[in-house]
Amino acid sequence: MKKLNVAVIGQGRSGKDIHGKYYRSADNVYYNVKYVVEADELRRRVSEEIYPGCRTFENYEELFALDDIDLVVNASYSEMHYPITKDLLLHGLNVLVEKPFGRTLFECEELIKTAHDRGLTLAVFQQTFLAPFYEFIYGLIKSGKLGYVKQIGIRYNGFARRWDWQTLQKKCAGSTYNTGPHPIGMGLGFLDFDEDAQVVYSKLDTAITSGDADDYAKILITAPRKPLIDIEISPIDAYSDYMIKVQGTKGTLKANPSAYEMTYICDGENPERPVEENFLKDTEGNPVYCKEKLIKHTESGEFKGTAFDIGTAKLYEQLYFKLTEGRDMTVTPEMAAAVISVIEKVHAQNPLPLKY
Repeated sequence: MKKLNVAVIGQGRSGKDIHGKYYRSADNVYYNVKYVVEADELRRRVSEEIYPGCRTFENYEELFALDDIDLVVNASYSEMHYPITKDLLLHGLNVLVEKPFGRTLFECEELIKTAHDRGLTLAVFQQTFLAPFYEFIYGLIKSGKLGYVKQIGIRYNGFARRWDWQTLQKKCAGSTYNTGPHPIGMGLGFLDFDEDAQVVYSKLDTAITSGDADDYAKILITAPRKPLIDIEISPIDAYSDYMIKVQGTKGTLKANPSAYEMTYICDGENPERPVEENFLKDTEGNPVYCKEKLIKHTESGEFKGTAFDIGTAKLYEQLYFKLTEGRDMTVTPEMAAAVISVIEKVHAQNPLPLKY
């Protein structure tokens, strides 16, 4: 199997510790990191050590003089995702861009059109769609085991603060642009990316961040005859014990990326009770509360792997066969653009003052 030559732009946490971790793993039988672009000299030297034989550059434009690049991974700062990706596409290069795909839906659609017009592959690194826990929950919902799902809660919560560039609006940062593509993407996925999905409520705020970008977000999304998606991103929740909670007419599931618990009822085991119009009473005629003991079942299990190992490996494998054989990928640029559309609307509904 012929390995594809990759150029990686950026050696921050994503470029070095997420994408780079995959490149250096046994899962990577598809790619050869031949070039690294990084403004910091020390990081360039480190790249030459961890990717023997690779060449490093300070500016991504130096890649344009080369003719042996199969894929460029754009893991630059968030506000550079759109302009750098567009420049790469205009120079005839296939691109895998980190999330967020862009700042606006217009930017995303322009990149999609540019890639299409030039016959190039454009992919977005939203590997959560390929994580074991997401695939399991999506399949469970479709199976009907939990009945008609009324609400899905997605929590990316904790008790921590940030003071880096990811707290600045001018860097296209904040919780919704940085963390948001994961829960918003899953939420839209549970709605099957319904074209009629709407943001019915949103609130952005700053809680304990040092910057001027949002670190707290509450977003409600739904579509006709579909569940309510309740998304929360909070840095001041010290007691959140789940990432996803699914509430259906036959049961409830609570899960995080490593494990799940589920309580549900089965058809036929709890026959429907007729409505009592008069007050309920016991054998002596005293009023009683309406209650019964349902026959319920419980189930639990663990997931092997996360979005950062299994999900990343699956996305890169699919991308390899997209580039070499034209196969479809699970995560499409159109899906990532829909996520940005939600984020753009939420920011329009909740403008925050610029301080930096």
